[in-house]
Amino acid sequence: MLNLLVRPIMFISALIAAVFVARDAPNFGIIQMVIGLFLIVALVAIGAFWETLTDRWRSKTKSREPL
Repeated sequence: MLNLLVRPIMFISALIAAVFVARDAPNFGIIQMVIGLFLIVALVAIGAFWETLTDRWRSKTKSREPL
C-alpha cells in the first residue's frame, strides 16, 4: 500500500534530479531521495495548511471584485 504512495513521488523526483545530475552519476540516488523528501514535505505542508491557503485565495479574489 505504501508502495502506491511512494512510487509516483520517486518517479517525479527522478525526473527532477535528472535535470541536475546525470543518471549514471554515483550520487544520483542521494539527490533523488533529497528531492523526494522535499516533495513529501511540500505535500504534507499543503495538506496541513489547505484551509488557510484556500481562505487566503478566496479573500484575494473577493478583493478584486468591482464595487
